[in-house]
Amino acid sequence: MLFVMYCLDKPDSLELRMANREDHLKYVGALSLDIQIAGPVFDATGENMCGSLFVIEANNIEEVRTAGLNDPYQKAGLFSSVDIRPFKKVVGN
Repeated sequence: MLFVMYCLDKPDSLELRMANREDHLKYVGALSLDIQIAGPVFDATGENMCGSLFVIEANNIEEVRTAGLNDPYQKAGLFSSVDIRPFKKVVGN
């Protein structure tokens, strides 16, 4: 089953994001979940990262939730919110 995980950074936290980015990328790269697509979300100017978006194939929402809770960004207190929802792909490769 597919899930979308949308993580929104706390305001004015770009420095915290950048300080933990390398650990975050290593962590995500080592996950056993099937990440279909993932990357940073930008503010309205398109210049500053302000969140993360993942589309993940997993057996259940708990697997995705656990992965999110153990993410170095989450452990560093970067996110103001994390929303995980089941997702159905209808269009796209």
